[in-house]
Amino acid sequence: MKLVFAGTPEVALPALDALIASDRHEVAAVVTRPDAPAGRGRKLVACPVAQRAEEAGIEVLKPARPRDEDFLARLREIAPDCCPVVAYGALLPKSALDIPAHGWVNLHFSLLPAWRGAAPVQHAVLAGDEMTGASTFLIEEGLDSGPVYGVITEEIKPTDTSGDLLTRLALAGAGLLAATMDGIEDGSLQPVPQPAEGVSLAPKLTVEDAEIDWAAPALRVDRVVRGCSPAPGAWTLFRGERLKVMSVALLPERTDLAPGTLSAAKNAVYAGTGSHAVELLWVQPQGKKPMRGADWARGVRIGPDDRLGA
Repeated sequence: MKLVFAGTPEVALPALDALIASDRHEVAAVVTRPDAPAGRGRKLVACPVAQRAEEAGIEVLKPARPRDEDFLARLREIAPDCCPVVAYGALLPKSALDIPAHGWVNLHFSLLPAWRGAAPVQHAVLAGDEMTGASTFLIEEGLDSGPVYGVITEEIKPTDTSGDLLTRLALAGAGLLAATMDGIEDGSLQPVPQPAEGVSLAPKLTVEDAEIDWAAPALRVDRVVRGCSPAPGAWTLFRGERLKVMSVALLPERTDLAPGTLSAAKNAVYAGTGSHAVELLWVQPQGKKPMRGADWARGVRIGPDDRLGA
């Protein structure tokens, strides 16, 4: 089939690579978000998908909005059979959805209908799910509500960050998306409507969502730290400045610390929660590089009145 791939960030690269390597399909063009400012100089930089497509000699389309008539006209000229999508980052209007013969097929990193939305992996970790996966589905005008072509499952490990899990899902999902394109082409796959039960939503996480509540149980603190890694990054306040908490270890045997209070040892620093203590393994003070929690504690010389949180 002739394909137009839509995607923007690095997580979409494994799927793009798999489709480029396929001997059954032609990636005729790629649709990405427009170049964005990056770095200290804030120069406009092409996104990872655009860079990979340019390296492969594939036409790149960067509409400001996918409803722009110039973009729609070019898409009609290309006349794709199907448009596979991975983390494109913009809503597709019906005028675009109607162009490819087999529609737009999204690779979504959850077991639909669970965790519809922009941050399915983060919400799965935050919720303490033990299993997740990826789904390919036909895009409709609703939010991730279209019928499903195929799924894969993936175990969520107790130490997984969202970044760890997303990396694995992107690699496994690339094969799922390529197989879905094969099945659509030969007619062996038909999309199945999603069940009405089990729907949950996964909106994009904000910086406010990533603030640690030290009165919450330690298990919740650990999930916030892992679920918000690498972005937006779990954080708390220390002496009025923001401190990013990058990883913690659960210490169920320590119940002597009140929520937010700190205890420094020679090679470790501990923080109290609503249940039991956690060890601060890695932190990042405001304006500084990441460092081990014990090194941070020695540098700031924690006093008896110091605590984490507002």
